[in-house]
Amino acid sequence: MRFNIFGDTDNPLVDVNLQRGEKIKIESGCMAYMQNINLEGELNSNGERGIGGFFRALGRSLVSGEGLFITTAEGTNENGRIGIAPAVPGVIRKLEVGERQYRLNTGSFLACDDTISYYMKKQEGLGKILFGGTGGIFVMETSGYGDLLINAFGDMVELEVTEDAPLLIDNEHVVAWDTNLDYEIRPASGVIGFKTGEGLVNEFHGEGKVLVQIRNVHNLANSLIPYLPTNTSSSSSD
Repeated sequence: MRFNIFGDTDNPLVDVNLQRGEKIKIESGCMAYMQNINLEGELNSNGERGIGGFFRALGRSLVSGEGLFITTAEGTNENGRIGIAPAVPGVIRKLEVGERQYRLNTGSFLACDDTISYYMKKQEGLGKILFGGTGGIFVMETSGYGDLLINAFGDMVELEVTEDAPLLIDNEHVVAWDTNLDYEIRPASGVIGFKTGEGLVNEFHGEGKVLVQIRNVHNLANSLIPYLPTNTSSSSSD
């Protein structure tokens, strides 16, 4: 994938060049502009076709927050160009998929080479399903090889996990992690974190890396609630 990133780290845009017949997959709805490009969407159904594939894709979309469709951009001549922008302000990072495969949190995927496949993997364990900020019932998992672009809210930090040092991360800050890492979801302390107010965390085990965003969309939304106007109703009589 040949691309340049324009703008500052808070509001970046990726400009991708595609030759005739060259393809990339992009997050649905992220296209800002395009030239000599053809866009085509297909169900995110893990290869299953027909009405069964539709309902499986719809079910995964509802429970994981990922798009119902996968969008493919293809160059129609030697100078194809497409600009893609994430939904939230923050950095964009390239990951090399191949020797390492990744799982992605909801909203982290931006684009990838057509040689990369991704599918929704069902999480095991009731705790991960009920409390998983990392996708709920399903998480996105990669396969194949090539370049993968992910985005975060704010800046992004790469942290290492080792066998003798498990890593605890707040659910809302996890962006992506190595597939060979295992994790469990538990309270940070006390009963659902009430002693510290930190709530639920992901505890990663094994050897690998986790990418963490430094900002939390839900915390931002909650902090704005006191300043939002509220609907008031009044009645009058003649």
